[in-house]
Amino acid sequence: MKRHPRNPLITRRDIVSSHPALRDVSSVFNPGGTWFEGRILLLLRVQNRARETLFVKAWSENGVDFQVQGEPLPVLGLEACLHRIFHIYDPRITLLDGIYHVICAVDTDQGCFLGWFTTPDFASLDFRGLVSPANTRNGVFFPEKIDGRYFRFERPNTVMMGDGVKTGSRILCSSSENLLNWSAGEELFSGRPHYWDELIGSGPPPLKTKQGWLHIFHGVATHFGSANIYQAGVSLHDLKHPWVTLARGKYNILEPREIYELCGQVPNVVFPTAALPLQTDSRGCLAPNSEVYVYYGAADTCVCLAVTTVQELLEAVYAP
Repeated sequence: MKRHPRNPLITRRDIVSSHPALRDVSSVFNPGGTWFEGRILLLLRVQNRARETLFVKAWSENGVDFQVQGEPLPVLGLEACLHRIFHIYDPRITLLDGIYHVICAVDTDQGCFLGWFTTPDFASLDFRGLVSPANTRNGVFFPEKIDGRYFRFERPNTVMMGDGVKTGSRILCSSSENLLNWSAGEELFSGRPHYWDELIGSGPPPLKTKQGWLHIFHGVATHFGSANIYQAGVSLHDLKHPWVTLARGKYNILEPREIYELCGQVPNVVFPTAALPLQTDSRGCLAPNSEVYVYYGAADTCVCLAVTTVQELLEAVYAP
């Protein structure tokens, strides 16, 4: 993937607001993204100086120049949650059945869950429920049903780090008839000890190609003395049986190299969360020459863009 020369596209200085919770924010990163009414919409994760997390919308005609709103996006219906909620963050957006579905990590007093939200127009997010067991993150919906069922990728947080934080080294594929109740997941693959992707988690929602579902994920190398290193990789999955991994890239496709990726709230991080194709065919598959705009959080501090093509991603999957 090639970094856009305008990186970072969005920083804390672009959050200009009179709202008390958005004055002089600390960071903006890990956006969800989608096409909406002919424009690219990013749902930004914004963190203020109380370390509260809010969502802010940003719009662009060309995917590079963004107009950032000055108000947080309302999140409605949270009173239905049975647990005390601390933070809602890292949105992933999927257009499905004519509705925009947003999966977020929801930190509660009972652990971290996948939270399911919907919206027809991004005027607000409506909470539909917690849709995973506790200690689950990085959930992404597929953009269509497969044999009458909904599918998603997710990561169980079953690995305890030395600092007491739980993370994960496996990605699972679950299915559902109604988006609320989900089956136990089939494992796609697990982390590769001692390499760039020891810990793993899904990035953007999968992209449909004639060859299979393209899946951009993040991997973490933990065996460096100074800090963990977050990178991006790619895998390919069967169109009818998405838990079947057809290929998985040996090499990362993006790693921290620039100063805005190496330095920040969490150093050495590229964290992809949205992948927006510029061209699809009549069957909803991506054209091989279609550019894909991949938006990512850099060092948990700012929002950046990397540009690739479907063909380049497929070549990366099979690179020797």
